[in-house]
Amino acid sequence: MELNERQKKIIEITKENGPITGEQIAEKLNLTRATLRPDLAILTMSGFLDARPRVGYFYTGKTQSQLLTDKVKRMTVKSYQSIPVVVEESASAYDAICTMFLEDVGTLFVVNKDGVLIGALSRKDLLRASLGNQDLSAIPISVIMSRMPNITFCHSHDLIIDVAKLLIERQIDGMPVVKETDKGLEVTGRLTKTNVTRAFVELAEGQFD
Repeated sequence: MELNERQKKIIEITKENGPITGEQIAEKLNLTRATLRPDLAILTMSGFLDARPRVGYFYTGKTQSQLLTDKVKRMTVKSYQSIPVVVEESASAYDAICTMFLEDVGTLFVVNKDGVLIGALSRKDLLRASLGNQDLSAIPISVIMSRMPNITFCHSHDLIIDVAKLLIERQIDGMPVVKETDKGLEVTGRLTKTNVTRAFVELAEGQFD
């Protein structure tokens, strides 16, 4: 985030005099405590300053780069995941193509009759199946999909940065967000490159708390 001149002065005053009360900071700037309240709130929420009851404000010593790193390390999948698009293993390649087109997604997650994750289907898988004059409605997706345990997945509590590294490393566009059940892995969401991009754009624009 970009600090304004008054916020920079508040940081300098706190560095030199902390711990220091809001009233004392306001006095040094010839302003009222009410005028400074929004700036102090922003600096505290951003991590530049910390505040303790009956003690006052003090400088945390963290740079903008360190604060940004701290925020990235708190961003979890749960806050950015999308609704998953799943198909049952009995569906045909034709059904899968229609679903992918209508839902505008790059990957479908395949589940069995119990709703447990058993595979994933990408655009490339469907493209390969469509080569040659085959009847796509007669090809079950269970024949062309990637199967567990070769599916990369994540959990809602995982960090965005860790999932982003997996997406790059595995060269995939997205992965299912799952939770463990007695029957197996239930798909609860999806995390894609688009979700990751949105997360970091919001971070850059200062929208992340």
